[in-house]
Amino acid sequence: MTSLSDAAVEKPAELGHKASALTAAGPFVALAAVAAILPLIGNDYWAVIATRAAIYWVLVAGLNLIVGYAGQLAIGYVSLLTLGAYVTSVLAAGNVLPAMPLAVCFAAAAMTGAIFGVVVGLPALRLRTFYFAISTLGFATIVTQIALAWQSVTGGGIGLTGPEFPKPFDTPWGFYTFCLGVAAFATWITSNVAHSRYGRALVAIRDADVAAEANGISKSRALIPVFLLGGAMAAVAGGLFAVLQTYITPDAFTFDLSVLFFIAILIGGRGSILGPLIGTVVLTILPEFAAPLAAWSTFLYAVLLLVIVLAVPGGIADVLDFHNRRVLTNNRAIVPDPSVLPGLYAGRPAAEPLTMRGVVLAFGGVRALDGVDLTIEPGTVHGLIGPNGSGKTTALNVISGYYALQKGEVRIGDTPLPTGRPELRADLGLARTFQTPRVVAEETVLENVMIGGTVSGRAGFLTTLLALPGRGRDERELAARGRMALRAVGLESLADVRASRLQHSELRFIEIARALMLAPKLLMLDEPAAGLSPDEIARLGDLISAIARHGTAVLLVEHHADLIFAICQHVTVLNLGRVLADGTPADIRSHKEVVSAYLGG
Repeated sequence: MTSLSDAAVEKPAELGHKASALTAAGPFVALAAVAAILPLIGNDYWAVIATRAAIYWVLVAGLNLIVGYAGQLAIGYVSLLTLGAYVTSVLAAGNVLPAMPLAVCFAAAAMTGAIFGVVVGLPALRLRTFYFAISTLGFATIVTQIALAWQSVTGGGIGLTGPEFPKPFDTPWGFYTFCLGVAAFATWITSNVAHSRYGRALVAIRDADVAAEANGISKSRALIPVFLLGGAMAAVAGGLFAVLQTYITPDAFTFDLSVLFFIAILIGGRGSILGPLIGTVVLTILPEFAAPLAAWSTFLYAVLLLVIVLAVPGGIADVLDFHNRRVLTNNRAIVPDPSVLPGLYAGRPAAEPLTMRGVVLAFGGVRALDGVDLTIEPGTVHGLIGPNGSGKTTALNVISGYYALQKGEVRIGDTPLPTGRPELRADLGLARTFQTPRVVAEETVLENVMIGGTVSGRAGFLTTLLALPGRGRDERELAARGRMALRAVGLESLADVRASRLQHSELRFIEIARALMLAPKLLMLDEPAAGLSPDEIARLGDLISAIARHGTAVLLVEHHADLIFAICQHVTVLNLGRVLADGTPADIRSHKEVVSAYLGG
């Protein structure tokens, strides 16, 4: 039950969230107002330009989730625009089947686009960066060649007539109004996804993929829904493009369009809806002011991109982010508050011991782990120490599933951990931090921590897309839990600050807060005290001990021997992949081989 004091804390946070939401909506309202008055001040020529910008944004809005949020270099999305234009036009003209109503044509185009969106996107699950970009360009070439060769259906190089809209959308401004409505809907649904656990999962895949897996985020499960959505939106944009053009040929779908879509996202800024929207509008209107340079459009786009990257690396979104220009207080102290841990652990099943038996892992002829046995009991802090290269982090990676062991087994309770598959560990109650903090620099501290709660979300993708009640409930619960985790580690006051602005020590504590979102049965900490001041190390030790007291089994890899001997109930020493010693801190301090190989003296 929430106490009165808790309610008093949550109410200002809720009011602040509403105020920030209204502030964020301001630019969109301003753009909508300009779009609404445009018919009153513009002629039919500008109706066509404005309609084209709206249509392009329908495609870019979906592509933005793939490129801007997930970081996948999908350059050839003009292929899905082409596909949607031809499917809509062919079905409306009755070239293959009897002529169909426009609504059916657009639905068929959306379904086709969704299917081929996944087909185009599947290589992203295997290929990275430019290799994936090349595969999308290859698909664009295939679609163009099919459109040229299949003359009986597509008209080949001659082309075919685009569909016509009925009244009142058969005039330039009437069609503009319709496309504007579709663009507004596209903005709304992609914003719903972006500001949800699905959007945070995409950003985590983009900037911290190892941490994403540790928090239960499966790359395929995260990407396939946005490939479906992005493909469907691109195909719908293609159908609208065919109506606007009135006549389509393969020549209408140029490489320049692919470049425009991609650059609109890059100059708009990653992880933003508003920036790419402004970028799309600017790039659509820009050629109208530089008509004599139309033949140089690709070159001009490249120059514009270069200028943005050099002058404002964060793009338009960064220019408009006034909130993160506020000066932060210097000499900030991290003061954890373990008293909130019971709230985080409420309802968690009882923790179970983790055991490693006879674990062997070799890289070539080198055995990184050579028959390692280890048992971490619930409610204890278990230290894992040893010289550099002794196998400590390798042991964590085997437990986490990043490395597939070659012999032996790892269990939590009576449940064997599946070999590999790190994304399955979070559901089993395993959480970890990393030697180098793996955070998303462009997200806020709270959003980084909420990534840790991805697996606990219950709202499905469709519920999130349409902002049904389950999505709001999910976000409120995750945000409240995230703030509680930040309070536990002493960073609640920085919840709404971008992570890139924080000090190294604060990034360490962000990772712990993210791990606490799972209320873990086992918490693995990989050198959490590295780079911390003596006072911060002392507070870290108190926090780790408090976490263990709430039933979590803590496995601590650390080079600060004083911290290990101060808070651990059990210590295991590795050397050359083997267990050199195992026992209480007192046993380890007096072990001659440990003193010689590691502690010195």
